[in-house]
Amino acid sequence: MTTNMAERSRTAETGGALGSEDVIAGNVSKCAVVPAGHCGQPRKGHLVFDACFESGNLGRVDHVTEFEYDLFIRPDTCNPRFRVWFNFTVENVKESQRVIFNVVNFSKTKSLYRDGMAPMVKSTSRPKWQRIPSKNVYYYRCPDHRKNYVMSFAFCFDREDDTYQFAYCYPYTYTRLQHYLASLQRRSMDYFCRDLLALSVVSDRRARQPAGFSSHDYPYVPIDHCIIPAKVHTHTRLTVVNDT
Repeated sequence: MTTNMAERSRTAETGGALGSEDVIAGNVSKCAVVPAGHCGQPRKGHLVFDACFESGNLGRVDHVTEFEYDLFIRPDTCNPRFRVWFNFTVENVKESQRVIFNVVNFSKTKSLYRDGMAPMVKSTSRPKWQRIPSKNVYYYRCPDHRKNYVMSFAFCFDREDDTYQFAYCYPYTYTRLQHYLASLQRRSMDYFCRDLLALSVVSDRRARQPAGFSSHDYPYVPIDHCIIPAKVHTHTRLTVVNDT
């Protein structure tokens, strides 16, 4: 375990050391969450959380009991009012270890989690995303967390050597989007072209995909819609707008 992990373990152990719930500096990185009073290296079953990867989002983890953890998600960039997306991994688990994860600072008052939707999970040995059974998922307003809406779900780890990943819904990363758009561009289709509109502050492409029909044999015939890829709550969706 690294020094960074040990420092984060002590922070998670104290709970209130970070101050208010709104003080979240960045994503957790190999954060071992240990019980209060524990000294030395994390043991097997002391969960290690990580969200330092593309589309990852988890800002803080508090140890409640041996079986329960409070999770704080980071807000949207420049807008702390919106807190929805989470995506993180858990490792250093024990076989048959049962836990309850409480995502305690959701900003939405209404959620599909109330209507049967459930978080996604996959693991090293089972790389396909699956939904956690909806009977193990609860969405409610919690007086212990400023009356924020909390989503709690129960889970049982069944393989010690696996790394488990949990997400709000199916992640769709910027890299995956770029690969998909590049594959369309390589087909040289008459009705698809891709232009660079601008670069973001971190040099990500901001492209536009005008769609129409153009060839040497036929004049350009515009169509009524264009597809705009956009980032929403740190995950990507496609928006179709009318072009007329």
